[in-house]
Amino acid sequence: MNMLIFIIAGLLVHCVFLASIFDIYFTSPLVHGMTPQRTPLPPPAKRLVLFVADGLRADTLYELDDNGTSRAPYLRSIIEYKGSWGVSHTHVPTESRPGHVALIAGFYEDVSAVAKGWKENPVEFDSIFNESKYTWSWGSPDILPMFAKGASGDHVYTYCYTAEKEDFGAQDATKLDTWVFDHVKNFFQAARSNQTLFSKVNEEKVVLFLHLLGIDTNGHAHRPNSREYKDNIRKVDEGINNIVSMLEDFYGNDGKTAFILTSDHGMTDWGSHGAGHPSETLTPLIAWGAGVNYPQKVASQFFEDEFLKEWKLEKWKRLDVNQADIAPLMASLIGVPFPLNSVGILPLDYLNNSAHFKAESMFTNAVQILEQFKMKMTQKKETTLSFLFTPFQLLSDTEQINILRKARSYIHQEKYHEVVSLCETLISLALEGLSYYHTYDRLFLGISVVMGFVGWTSYVILLIVKTHTSLTRSTQDNKASTVLLLYGFAAIGILIAFFLLIQTCPWTYYIYCLLPVPVWYAVVKEFRVIQDLVSLLLVFPLGQSIGFLVAGALGIEILVFSFFYRSTLTVGLIAFAGWPLITRLWAQAKVTTLSWTLLCLLLAMFPLMPVVGREPNISLVTVASLVILLISSFSLAFLCKSKNKYVPKKDLTVLLFQMLSIALSTYVVNSTHSSLHHKQGLPVINQIISWITLASSLFVPLLSPTFFFQRLLSILLSLMSSYLLLSTGYEALFPLALSGLMFAWIYMEKEALQHYGDSLKTKLAVLNFSYTTDITQFRQLHLDDIRRSFFFVFFIVTAFFGTGNIASVNSFDPASIYCFLTVFNPFIMGSLLVWKIAIPFVLVSCAFEAVQVTTQLSSKSLFLIVLVISDIMALHFFFLVKDYGSWLDIGTRFPSQ
Repeated sequence: MNMLIFIIAGLLVHCVFLASIFDIYFTSPLVHGMTPQRTPLPPPAKRLVLFVADGLRADTLYELDDNGTSRAPYLRSIIEYKGSWGVSHTHVPTESRPGHVALIAGFYEDVSAVAKGWKENPVEFDSIFNESKYTWSWGSPDILPMFAKGASGDHVYTYCYTAEKEDFGAQDATKLDTWVFDHVKNFFQAARSNQTLFSKVNEEKVVLFLHLLGIDTNGHAHRPNSREYKDNIRKVDEGINNIVSMLEDFYGNDGKTAFILTSDHGMTDWGSHGAGHPSETLTPLIAWGAGVNYPQKVASQFFEDEFLKEWKLEKWKRLDVNQADIAPLMASLIGVPFPLNSVGILPLDYLNNSAHFKAESMFTNAVQILEQFKMKMTQKKETTLSFLFTPFQLLSDTEQINILRKARSYIHQEKYHEVVSLCETLISLALEGLSYYHTYDRLFLGISVVMGFVGWTSYVILLIVKTHTSLTRSTQDNKASTVLLLYGFAAIGILIAFFLLIQTCPWTYYIYCLLPVPVWYAVVKEFRVIQDLVSLLLVFPLGQSIGFLVAGALGIEILVFSFFYRSTLTVGLIAFAGWPLITRLWAQAKVTTLSWTLLCLLLAMFPLMPVVGREPNISLVTVASLVILLISSFSLAFLCKSKNKYVPKKDLTVLLFQMLSIALSTYVVNSTHSSLHHKQGLPVINQIISWITLASSLFVPLLSPTFFFQRLLSILLSLMSSYLLLSTGYEALFPLALSGLMFAWIYMEKEALQHYGDSLKTKLAVLNFSYTTDITQFRQLHLDDIRRSFFFVFFIVTAFFGTGNIASVNSFDPASIYCFLTVFNPFIMGSLLVWKIAIPFVLVSCAFEAVQVTTQLSSKSLFLIVLVISDIMALHFFFLVKDYGSWLDIGTRFPSQ
């Protein structure tokens, strides 16, 4: 196969494989076309006020200060005298967008939503705001627009401050919440003199949404245990008190206003969120006002978290809910239809209303979720042949009708408790059925995609054996059999396409199901190679064959295991340290072997260190910069000595510029963190230097000499200058240890080749990357080259996971990007973090290229072995993909793919 065609085919197969993950595991669960359902009885409230304190932890709000007083005295008084309270259990990922969608729309957003970011909706959805008569909202430009854009008609109004105000380095982030409170007061002051506005705010089914971002911002900047975070809670408490008083005065204390305070997510002690730690998933819920139950005193109550005694709230009944349950609660209070895609279950204990109202509300909730189930079933039935369709047995059409009739009959008989119990059963079955139909095609698509990918991997193995080894005989293909084979596979493709056509399947199904056809045609076409390979394996000693297979399988499993348990990398590096002893290389090159062993053991320490939860330690960043400056100084002295104390002016200028960049980066890191610590913001000059350093690091290495040592050193210095700017602690030392091991690896591979008699010993110092490689000097692959490729993949994994997790892009310490920006911008922040993660990867890739040159192998041959190893890993991860959990949990299944 032509190399260009091979590359295009490989890209196509891998793109399809990656896209299939989203089609199989992460399609949107939402369906449309349902009939809105509302409680037929009059609601208790005319309007609802929703306070969402972004990033507020339940324990930090409910606990008492050291002096025994509450840091939120007004909300504490609500719990004790006016309303109901509990903990809202959020779902992972604990992020602002999915948290608000769960609160306001009542469903847990799927992972595909992150592709559109915070402000756009990948699939339009219904919400409390959309169902309301009017909604006015104040707060962040990252949250409010997505609910306004998804609303039908012109009745959702947003008032946002500018994105520049969301500054982690700001002197006082509480100004974000003050802005919201002030603008709400000004809005109602203006309503008194504006008759049109006055009439609108006095309508029924009105929602007022106050998004309070200051607590989240202070938590990221200063940590949740800081004085700033706790003071912000006091400010929010005062602001809510003032808003409630103002609204009661405005509406003449008509008793028709319901209030709810909650949070979209919590926050870890180290100022991050996104995963499933209790500090992230436990958020407060306090409700009071029209239609809400008053405090209920209890003699005792039990919760597994055992927070009640700590909070001194064991006497007041705690009512826990799932986050999506808050949406039906709000809909019930103001009498709007339940959001069409809501999967929340109405928490009846929060309602202060008649048993009849509760039963009708629960019945409405059940019908609303059942409508989704019926629509999902109808859609799947329309795209499946009738004799192949397998319905959800637990909730047949007859069963649905029986349950609904029985529930309505109980309502007429005033057996309200039985109605509630029956509706809860129906909701449980409907939710289970929704999941069943949502994953209906998962097995079928998974088998199709795996067949295509296994075929591709098999073809690559055959290509390696055919073109880069001497294991096969050169034979001419039989044209007649090739044509027959082509017609046979074409017929199979036509049959598959016809089967998909009569089922009116989506166009992506054609790609997933037809891709295996040409791939396996290419495999079967290499029948002669397969014959030669099988013949060779039959004469090969059985014990050795099994040993190689076991070693290969064990190596792959270690790589896969390291994605979940970073300590596996430590075990692997310790094993690598002993490699020269096993192969007797130590006797040939003692100094090189000792360096390799010590550097392996040094690097093995990093995966044992914590990923998150550490406090910034800028001193370690400074130490790393001093070490790299010391290394570069020794290198400069060595170059001057080796070239008769003369270095070309251009080369000297490049090296000195890179050393200056390292020194400047060190100054910027220390200066920026000192400035932010004193709440003076990010100095503009530091920001300019940081971006210039980042930009220059991409092209300055191209100006360096092309000799082996100078070019690799130049790449290290340039990358370290930007890496230091993105570091906050021990991770700044990681590229130094990694690059040291990479230099040792290059020398070890040269010694290994010499040890097996495959090469004459040449000096690496004279190796010049600019020289055209003589392809006649390329050798054939040996078994030891599989080991080289495995080392490369292992080092790549170590580069990604050595100090953290590439999957936890959303759960990082914002302090790592403070030298570049402090204003919230998820995409720039994410890009900077990805670049930080990619720097060790670049170092390993450069070393691998040097290994390829020094071991006289074509880059294509080693690349193909690496491709096979990576593809086998990808198949592992395909079966381990989860469509639930935090971005971290989900992401650990993605990187190899």
